[in-house]
Amino acid sequence: MPSVPGHVAVIMDGNGRWARARGMPRHAGHRSGVKSLKETVELAAKHGVSYLTVFAFSSENWRRPADEVSKLMGLFLEALQREVDELHRNNVRLRFIGAREQLQPELVKRIEMAEARTSTNDGLCLIVAAAYGGRWDIVQASAVLARQVAAGELNTDDIDESRFAGHLSLSGIPDPDLLIRTGGERRISNFLLWNLAYAELWFTDCLWPDFGEQQFNEGLEYFASRQRRYGFTGDQVA
Repeated sequence: MPSVPGHVAVIMDGNGRWARARGMPRHAGHRSGVKSLKETVELAAKHGVSYLTVFAFSSENWRRPADEVSKLMGLFLEALQREVDELHRNNVRLRFIGAREQLQPELVKRIEMAEARTSTNDGLCLIVAAAYGGRWDIVQASAVLARQVAAGELNTDDIDESRFAGHLSLSGIPDPDLLIRTGGERRISNFLLWNLAYAELWFTDCLWPDFGEQQFNEGLEYFASRQRRYGFTGDQVA
């Protein structure tokens, strides 16, 4: 069994609480969280992780106060403009998943530019989930298959796990091996519901803006300690 996960997924939680504990507005926590993400990208590449998927903005986050959502979208756009060149120099490929039609046109334009700019890079693949939800992902994949059946292009008997997964947002990418969630919560919050089926789950009380090399290494050490059986017995995979 590999000691380093090929695909790490991260729920970056705790920005608001981090800011509140310091008497700062919530958006200050989100801004500090961008720094933690930058460091995590560097750490993942350093350790040989192939894919890093981060939960940047969920389908449910649209329910937050309009002012906070506006600041988050502004920060998202600012980070794209500022960081893409460095990511490109570091051979990082950027990919975005989620309901893009829900995002502002200018942000979608920047997303498409970032993806195109880094499309030939073959280092770490950084996947940013924005306006994303695991249930949305399953529904949109189901809708694609339903339309194919209705058009007579597909027989229902030919629908299996592989064909279904081929229409999910992470189609063509190995499922996450390790999920890291910061902020103390012990749930996956509608993130990659299909893809996390066999992921190892590691939770830390550390708030996302405080997440760094120590916590990342602890997550990797936890992963290395696990025996991944996929339905087999321990003796079979030993």
